[in-house]
Parts: sequence; C-alpha cells; structure tokens
Amino acid sequence: MHYEDNRAFACAQDKIDPLRAFREKFNFPLSRDGRAPVYLCGNSLGLQPQLAVQFVEEELQNWKDFAVDGHFHSDHPWISYHRRCVSGFAALTGALESEVVAMNTLTVNLHLLMASFYRPTNDRYKILIESQAFPSDRYAVTSQIRMHGYDADSGLLEWTPRDGESRLRTEDLEAMLHEHGESIALLLLPGVQYYTGQVIDMAAVCDLGRKHGCAVGLDLAHAIGNIEMALHDWAPDFAAWCTYKYLNAGPGAIAGAFVHEKHCSPQNLEQLHGWWGHDEATRFKMAKSFTPAAGAELWQMSNPPILSLAPVVGSLQVFAEAGFDRIREKSRQLTGYMDWLARTRYGDRIGCITPEDARGCQLSLVVKDSAVDAKALFDRLCKLNVTPDWREPDVIRVAPVPLYNSFEDVFEFAERLTTALANA
Repeated sequence: MHYEDNRAFACAQDKIDPLRAFREKFNFPLSRDGRAPVYLCGNSLGLQPQLAVQFVEEELQNWKDFAVDGHFHSDHPWISYHRRCVSGFAALTGALESEVVAMNTLTVNLHLLMASFYRPTNDRYKILIESQAFPSDRYAVTSQIRMHGYDADSGLLEWTPRDGESRLRTEDLEAMLHEHGESIALLLLPGVQYYTGQVIDMAAVCDLGRKHGCAVGLDLAHAIGNIEMALHDWAPDFAAWCTYKYLNAGPGAIAGAFVHEKHCSPQNLEQLHGWWGHDEATRFKMAKSFTPAAGAELWQMSNPPILSLAPVVGSLQVFAEAGFDRIREKSRQLTGYMDWLARTRYGDRIGCITPEDARGCQLSLVVKDSAVDAKALFDRLCKLNVTPDWREPDVIRVAPVPLYNSFEDVFEFAERLTTALANA
C-alpha cells in the first residue's frame, strides 16, 4: 500500500474502509483539554463494545425477572450460556467447537491445564518458557515445578534472543530442544510476545515439541482477535487466553481455553474435576459419581459468572459481523501506516523492536535519541490524550486496533508524538 504523510490521505482511507461503521459500535474515552482521545492500548484493554453494555443489561433484567429460574427458563439459559462463545472462539483460534470453552481467567486456566499436561518425572521435569515471558506465566510455571517437588531454578529453561537482538529465533529453540529435549516435560510459549509484539511461529513450536516428546501449551493473550491461528491443525496439547485485550470483553472478563480433541476424553488423561465439568444432562441430579462432559467442557470447574461472560458474547458477535479476514487486512494496513510514519518522520530517533515480518497490531517503540527521556516522552503523550502503554525499561507499546481505530487516529498519533518530541 502506498502511504502519504498528510491528514487528507488518512481521511480518504477511512472513507473507503469497509470496517469504518464498526468504530461507532464502541465507546471511547473522554476528550481532554479539547483533544479527542487517540486510544492505542487495545493490546492491554480493548474499548467497550456497545453490545457488551446491552448484553449485560439483558442478563441483569433476566436475573430480575426470573431469579433462579434464569438457569433454565430465560431467553439464554445460564446453564448453557457459556456455549454462546464456542463458535466465536473456534473461528478465531482455528479450532473445533468441541475443543474450546469459556471459563475462569487466564492464569487459572493455565494452572488447570498444567495439572493435566505437566506430568514431570525425575528424567523429564523441566518447563521451557521464553526469557521475557509475561510475569504471570513465569510465576505459574515456577510454582508448578516447585509443587511437584523440583527445584525451580534448575527446572526452568528460557528461550532467549541472541545478544543485541530482541527477536526470538525458531532455530535457537530447535537447538535448545536438541540439547535438552529429553529433560523437558512442557513448552509453554506465547502466540505473540507481549513485550516486543513478535508473532511466534506456533506451528513450528508445536512440531518441535512433538518431535522431542514434550507437551505444548500456548498463551494466546496477545494473539486471539489479533492474528490468524489454526490450533486444531497445529495441535498443541492446550492453549489459554484472556478476553479483555483484542477481544474487548472488559477487565477481568471470562477467559477461554483450548484442549486438542485427541485429549478430549476422560480416558486419555487425568483432570481436576468440578461440577460444571459434569455432563449437563445429569449435572443437577447431584450424584456422587462424576459423569464427564464432552470435549473441552470437561475442564470446567464452576458455573461461569454470567455478568462477566455477557460482554464476551457481545464482543464475539462484533467479530462475527466484521469478518476476521477483513479485520486482519485492515490491521496490516493500519500498523504498516504507523510504522511508515514513524520511520519517515523520526528516522533513527524512534526505533521499533517489533519484527516487520512477524507482527499483528502492536508496535513496540523505543527511543533511540539519547537526548530524549523515554518515560518522560510517554508521559507527554498521555497529557496529549494519547493512550499507549509503557513497559520497563524503555518500550512504548502502541496498537491500532482495526475494529475501532482509524487511519486518522494513526496520523493524529504521529502528530502528537511530533509535538511531544519537540517539547523534549
């Protein structure tokens, strides 16, 4: 796509954008000091879809009208409400509907899934993560190692970028597995690296894990709703994701999980059980014996909080209406425009550690100009009513989200970044 550094170009692109109407389906933050918001933080918390408000209000009304009978007799009975997410989750992850489930929150799901898939032995007990893993993932895996009686320091292996680089190279992971594979019980790796924004070659990760006899789990917090995936074909053992980033379901919204169909039988491995993992047809008979639900629903523990699930349902409806192929195409154009503007305007003053050939929405910008304090620059952007986010020690993450961001948003970000730099 040919880009131009002027507002007229950005506005012209917005006029021909096939997704332009979806911007009006979201609620934006307030203007400040006469400046409209430039919200570029969907990689951390997505904006509120208007459907989320509607769907929560519907369930509040159902609670009011039906009380306990809402479990069975409302328009969308609560006993099966979680299934309203199944088709959307399956479409966005490239999974079978029987392989996905809405439940819990991300780190809780990682622990529940590791309870099934991290089965260490004295010979094979290590877990491999990437060196800049999101802290909650690191805390989860080190605690799992300790709780199984192993030393967390010797039991944790880290896939690390090469000196002077930020990119994770698949060939380096392959070399690690060639050297240590017989001692590794589990690979737990991201779909998109949260700090750099690099899209990981998940198909290769899954192939390497199988080749070396390791279980494979994927953290898709920054991948779902952002990039294309094919979980069923790639066949990790499990995956988990939150829904409050690109899925726009609100803070602490119910998360999702994937278990490959080869494991979706209680005869295949052991699970932790709870009553919502019991077969729905006989769940309320309150039997002492456990009858497993089918598919990934077997991993459910408790009845889901409906008021936290309703926004997920609303957001997934927006995705279905927009079509992910169109979303992804606009994402490439928006992020490409932002990258081009940064390179054109700022040259070596502002750099980017997100690989151009392996990225979704996010760009992770770094200040190269030694005369500019990166955190102070971030703070000035915020005062100009730009919402990026800051990650220590020196990264400003920006993510133009195709469902609600525009080309003019991207251009206006560049304008305000120019202003912030001028005041450095």
